[in-house]
Amino acid sequence: MILRQLFDEDTWTYTYLLADEESKEAVLIDSVLEQLERDLTLIKELGLKLKYTLDTHVHADHITASGPLRERTGCQTGISEKGNVACIDLHLKGGDILSLGSKNLKVLATPGHTPGCISFVCENMVFTGDSLFIRGCGRTDFQNGDSGQLYDGIVNELYTLPDETLVYPGHDYRGQMVSTIGEEKAFNPRLNLGREGFITFMNELDIPNPKKLNESVPANLACGHVAS
Repeated sequence: MILRQLFDEDTWTYTYLLADEESKEAVLIDSVLEQLERDLTLIKELGLKLKYTLDTHVHADHITASGPLRERTGCQTGISEKGNVACIDLHLKGGDILSLGSKNLKVLATPGHTPGCISFVCENMVFTGDSLFIRGCGRTDFQNGDSGQLYDGIVNELYTLPDETLVYPGHDYRGQMVSTIGEEKAFNPRLNLGREGFITFMNELDIPNPKKLNESVPANLACGHVAS
């Protein structure tokens, strides 16, 4: 597989370009509107055909490029069926399988940060969005988040993957790029509090809202099209 981990410095967002080497079919996971031209240039340079642009959830901190990417490349857009995004092509749920040439991308339901959070598994990699971070996890204090649901999704879905599975998160704020399921099971301080301890910890967090919250959510419900 071809893998490129791309970074948006303004929002600390990782975008992932994943492609099958033989067919050149590709997917972008968690695109950022301001990085549209960067991503399209890379896709062209690598000789890839963008088949999907997928979002792990309705983001509150950046605007997706899914709609503009569909217009420019003819790819299909996808997000969780629980995201309530009417303009997408693929309303995904846990257990769904998407093909990239001879490779498969499996959808895992990992709600809690939002009700519609999903993760994507391909070979020995999992792309966890804002569900599981490196030594952390996404917040649960708005967008109908649920701390217990997030804990259950991580433990029952992500932590059942093989320990050597590479974890690629949607964000990192400390300069870390990749982890493994085994590492997170051993060292993730929030999850290692146990379910009740995790819920208490998450419910007591006091952190400011994302600076782009008010513009990001409406735009993402419109596949990245910003109202004029």
